[in-house]
Amino acid sequence: MTDTLSLPKAELVDRAHRQMQQALEMPQRTTREKLALTCRILFDAGHDSGLAGQITARADTDGTFYTQRFGLGFDEITASGLVHVDHDLNVVAGEGMPNPANRFHTWIYRARPDVNCIIHTHPLHVSALSMLEVPLQVSHMDLCPLFDNCAFLAHWPGIPVGNEEGELIAGALGDKRAILLAHHGQLVAGRTVEEACVLALLIERAARMQLLAMAAGTVQPVPDALGREARDWISTPRRHQAAFEYQARRALGRHLDCLC
Repeated sequence: MTDTLSLPKAELVDRAHRQMQQALEMPQRTTREKLALTCRILFDAGHDSGLAGQITARADTDGTFYTQRFGLGFDEITASGLVHVDHDLNVVAGEGMPNPANRFHTWIYRARPDVNCIIHTHPLHVSALSMLEVPLQVSHMDLCPLFDNCAFLAHWPGIPVGNEEGELIAGALGDKRAILLAHHGQLVAGRTVEEACVLALLIERAARMQLLAMAAGTVQPVPDALGREARDWISTPRRHQAAFEYQARRALGRHLDCLC
């Protein structure tokens, strides 16, 4: 005899969230390990663009964060090789130097205490969409974590090494989780490393789907209420953890050295 066929949708959603919390077991990983895994995950997903792009996460010490060492590609990053820097990009611990473009991460961290990980990359389809100077259109259920959650900066301010660019990008991002940067790339601002990694993968998929749809016709919007419902259904910490761990298992099959 069934017990759930008469339950309302909201109760079924709540029930599923509780089950995920109890049934999905997650391994314990350090922030450094998550960042190194994220670099390899994004490399495999086509986010590599030479030395362009930065991945950072807040460190335990206030006003500092971890990032990759400048001069290395995403496929070369290891947990122990990350650089620990302050908001002036001075090296607190580690070898080498950070990417000078990390400066605009500082502006976002200062403006958004809820953000603990920032990923900025130039993946192929995001970069192609950015050349059209059009916002990201979220019109598919799988993409709804970005629904009403992706800002757009239509003006390219040049290389993001100065404070002006940091102030502009942080201001355009506002309270959203992602931003498409015209003539540049994408940035996601996650509450966790897992969330940031998942959203970075998603925005590249969204850009690819939008370009394909635009080539075939006119992209049709989804209803606002349903878009928000799907966003809230998918965008939970446990769901992000599970999605990240799936990607981590795949990455570790190819890049076991990244945890060193």
